[in-house]
Amino acid sequence: MEDTELIATLTLAGVQGIGPQRLRTLVATFGSAQAALDAPQSKLAAIFGVGPAAATAIKAASAAAGQRVLDQLAELGAGVLVAGDPDFPASLEEIPEPPAVLYVWGDITLLARPCVAFVGSRDHTTYGAEAVCILAGAVAQRAVVVSGMARGIDALAHTAAFDAGGKSIGVLGNGFGVIYPAANRELYERMVKHGCLITEHPPGERPHLGSFSRRNRLISGLSRGVVVIEAAVDSGALVTANLAAEQGREVLAVPGRITNPTAAGCNKLIQQGAKLVLCAADIFEEVKLPSSGLRDLGIALSTPAPRVPPIDLSGLQLTLWSRMTTEPQHVDALVVATQTGAANVLGALTELELRGLVRQGPGMVFGLC
Repeated sequence: MEDTELIATLTLAGVQGIGPQRLRTLVATFGSAQAALDAPQSKLAAIFGVGPAAATAIKAASAAAGQRVLDQLAELGAGVLVAGDPDFPASLEEIPEPPAVLYVWGDITLLARPCVAFVGSRDHTTYGAEAVCILAGAVAQRAVVVSGMARGIDALAHTAAFDAGGKSIGVLGNGFGVIYPAANRELYERMVKHGCLITEHPPGERPHLGSFSRRNRLISGLSRGVVVIEAAVDSGALVTANLAAEQGREVLAVPGRITNPTAAGCNKLIQQGAKLVLCAADIFEEVKLPSSGLRDLGIALSTPAPRVPPIDLSGLQLTLWSRMTTEPQHVDALVVATQTGAANVLGALTELELRGLVRQGPGMVFGLC
């Protein structure tokens, strides 16, 4: 797309009240985004679904706004895809309310590869953390792991994919340059370097009411199936599961204890017909991906996963990792075992926790995710 048309598209996309559907309608009606910007206000207002208010806002728009977005993307090293571009994900063209503009940062070739989404609770249990580490790590051997970059299950899914040597796509409810949640800063950097971030929001835009529910349709839309791990009955993860069903994607769920509120949503999904997931092989079978030659696909969730530390751990971090491979350890025991100061141990544990590798339990007891 020529720069002038791209600038016009980004200008239209930034007009208040012009969402993806209206933007697609305007381009289809006038033949291009630039022609829509140049159209008389009366013709804009006469288009079904646009109306006088949006027509007034369009006529007040300046191409400088679109240019500013391009400049911000260039400064970050990010890019943009618009509907009709060769690299625009075909899987998103077929969903209800398809996006018209996608801001992308990282390896955009991942958008064309088979994807499986993992979603779940921000306030997960140790069981949920173990389940997502096992399953997302195994799935990453054959598919791209997709999730929403939230804390909890989302962050663990992304991290497990990378730690297994795979790839991941993070779908944001905010614009590039905004780290949300702030604790995921290191994960953002890892995603840009080894995966891909996508969003419908222009650079610098903070998350707002409704942005995450809108984001969820892209998580499911990119994927062949959505795996739900620990979700309460009012969880956003269930919104994603419902969207997946509406989009014709497979819905899968990991069962949980009936006494655990964060498992109630998953158990309900299974009761309603979602595929019950007991091992990674269940996922591959449901989303129709080959599993031959892959290791540990039949491993049950009750069986500890093989522990392989990431290659970039520091000496202290690796020592701590090794101490926690068999069972969780109290911080005092880790201090004694490493023969270093408590401050150094706590600092290293915090770094591991931010990466989603370690989880702190009650009483300062730390264990691997």
